[in-house]
Amino acid sequence: MTENTFPPARILGVESSCDETAAAVVENGCTVLSNVVASQAEMHAKYGGVFPEVASRQHIRTVYTVVEEALAQAHLSLGDIDAIAATQGPGLPGSLVVGLNMAKGLALAAANR
Repeated sequence: MTENTFPPARILGVESSCDETAAAVVENGCTVLSNVVASQAEMHAKYGGVFPEVASRQHIRTVYTVVEEALAQAHLSLGDIDAIAATQGPGLPGSLVVGLNMAKGLALAAANR
């Protein structure tokens, strides 16, 4: 019996459920190639907690940079990614929409290459 060998499967994950924007690349479900987090904690401290509208607007400002950095740290391009995942909930609706739309846009861009 011969062992099947498959090329590595790489997944880009996008997280934006609350007040941190994050992206990571994982290979074969267990090897973390990159993990980038942009925190908003200092920004929300003056409100005594997370201010939802501020959080979603900050996700818009940082999500592109966070994803680009995650790909760069993994030494990969979008074309090297096999699947894209994003947090769908629970979380702040406005924040979740940012991450989901980023993932959808990346998937569309990758499909049209």
